[in-house]
Amino acid sequence: MSDLPLPKLDHACDLHVELDAIRHMGAARTGDRRIIQIVGGTVTGPLLQGNILNLGADWQVVHANGIAELEARYAFETPDGALIEILNEGYRHGPAAVMQALARGEDVPPEAYYMRTFARLETGDPRYAWVNGTMFLGTGARRAKGVVISLFAVR
Repeated sequence: MSDLPLPKLDHACDLHVELDAIRHMGAARTGDRRIIQIVGGTVTGPLLQGNILNLGADWQVVHANGIAELEARYAFETPDGALIEILNEGYRHGPAAVMQALARGEDVPPEAYYMRTFARLETGDPRYAWVNGTMFLGTGARRAKGVVISLFAVR
């Protein structure tokens, strides 16, 4: 192992993202495409708080091997009025029975499947400029009407 410093993870926030119904685009060249509109939610945590705005969507591709490729772009407003954009990408996959239960809208224990993301946040507000140069890693869970993602700042 090199003498480079190991990255540290600091819990930044939990995203409680409310979703609309899945809109199926159908099978495309890379897999089954679907769009899930983001309609609201909350951001709670030690470094970031706010309300998720009713704009944005998760553009997903479910590949033949069952891996769901997630690509969500949305924004939230902090209590002091800053707007912060989130671009969150990742993967969700697991045993077929678990993924079928999620598709039916059942709550499944998060440890029964893999849902990990990496996020980039961006703002023009100088009070939160630190997010522009910080990488975030996330671990998540799909719920019946939304997702929960814990974001960690990589230091």
